[in-house]
This record gives sequence, C-alpha cells and structure tokens, in this order.
Amino acid sequence: MQLGLIGLGRMGQIVVERTLAAGHEVVAFDLDEDAVAAAADAGADPADSIADFVDRLDDEKRLWLMVPAGDAVDVTIEELEPHDDGDDIVVNGGNSNFEDSVRRAEACPAAYLDCGTSGGPAGAELGFSLMVGGPQWAYDELEPVFDAVATGPNGHERMGPAGSGHYVKMVHNGVEYALMQTYGEGFELLHEGRYDLDLENVASVWNNGAVIRSWLLELCEEAFREEGTDLGTVADRIEGGSTGTWTVQEGLEQEVPLPLLYTALAERFGSRADDGRFSRRLANRLRYGFGRHEVPRRE
Repeated sequence: MQLGLIGLGRMGQIVVERTLAAGHEVVAFDLDEDAVAAAADAGADPADSIADFVDRLDDEKRLWLMVPAGDAVDVTIEELEPHDDGDDIVVNGGNSNFEDSVRRAEACPAAYLDCGTSGGPAGAELGFSLMVGGPQWAYDELEPVFDAVATGPNGHERMGPAGSGHYVKMVHNGVEYALMQTYGEGFELLHEGRYDLDLENVASVWNNGAVIRSWLLELCEEAFREEGTDLGTVADRIEGGSTGTWTVQEGLEQEVPLPLLYTALAERFGSRADDGRFSRRLANRLRYGFGRHEVPRRE
C-alpha cells in the first residue's frame, strides 16, 4: 500500500519508519526540510510541497496527518481538499478535540478517520495503540497500515463513527493524568515518610508481581534511577493539560462525576505556582519517560 504522510515530527517519523518496515510505500512531506530529509533517509519518497506531494500519490489517496492539534489540521485539510474525493481516505493521527473531528469529517470530501494515538516515542520499537473513528470501509482499507503502525492487529480498533477515536483518546489522557497523580502522591508519602527509602528499589519491587505494576510505574523506576530518589533538579511544574481539560468538560456536560481526573488536572495547573510538591515533580519527569517531553528543572 502507498501512504502519504504529512507531519514528520517525532511521532510522524515513527509512522514513516514502521510503515516502511512493513513493506509499504510512503510519500512524505513537512514544512521542515530537515524532517523531510530524515524521512527520505529512512526510505520514504520526499515531497517539497503539497502540490508535489499530491502528484506523487496514487489516484486513490491514503493520507495520514500527524500535525499539531488546532489550526494546523484545518489548514492542511483545506490545502488537500481540491485534490480529494470520496474514494480517498484522510487519517488524522494527532491529538484533536473530538468535536473538531466530527466537524472535519462532515466537511471533508474524502473519508475521514480520527485516530487517537498512544505510546509516545516508545512506539518506535513497540508500536502504538490506535483508537480509530470513522467509516468502517475506510478503517478496513487502512488495516494493513494500522497493523504496521500499531503493536499489531490487537493494537488498533474502530471505536465507532466520526469523533469516537479522538473521544476515546481524550478519556485515555484523562485517565493518564489521574494515574500519574496517584503514583506521584504515593511516592511523595514514601519520600517524606518515616523511613529513608530508595525509591528506585521500591518501584522495582512493585513492578515485579505487585497489583499496581504498570508501564508508568516502570517509568517511575527509570526516573528514580536516572535522577535519584529526591529527583535531583526536576522542577515542580507539569506542562500540558488540554486533553485533560476536554475530559473534565465532557464529564460536566454528561453529568458524570470525575473527581480523580479533576483533581489531577487541578494539580497540574497548581504546579505552575511552584510550591515544591514532590508528586508534581515526579509527574513532570514521567512525561519525559513516555513522551520525551522537555523536563522543566529547578534553578
């Protein structure tokens, strides 16, 4: 299969590499010439403009967008629109509000799939978890690529109609906030409590058979190993918050109580007051672990 990919940041490059590794063709474009060159080095067919990109694609275009949420998605779709028809498929693999995905699906002349993507840069080795919304026929058509980009056939699924993929990913991120907060609070009590504990050892033991073992707990272990039990210079500041905000807003609209998710979001915003909470410092470092996000550090 030939896949056209626009957006060659960290996640986009992984989509390129995993798709190529599975034996598919990739046509790649980004405004960053160095990113296009990197994709070409991996084996992709590089394009130097949207027009050139479209010219290199087959008549039935299979397009994957990995651009930042918001205006960048709309601008890209608008640039592609004159070249799209009902036999084409557009996948939006970045984080977007599910209501924006519903709006885009209704306006897009091609079949539109909203694809929530989880796994972060670690997906380069393991593959992503993909939550897809949109027409069944379009999902079925892209299954070989989803198999390549995800952890395999069990790593992706059609959630339902337009918007459902990004809706599920939104809630996924809300749960992620709460889990990070829970680990942070537990390790803060251990850090400030009665015993002088090596928190890397604690995390290691918990990761071997304990009920609360998880990938996030493995990242806690990594954080303590690399930064030390006191987390060294890691600052009490947790960036991000958009998807958690969307989740809490949806809870309010649906009258579903989300006390843990709301508290985790509030802690994230509260971290910007810089009062030195250990739990927030660990959550800060965990975001690097799974997403390689920059770690704000103390002076």
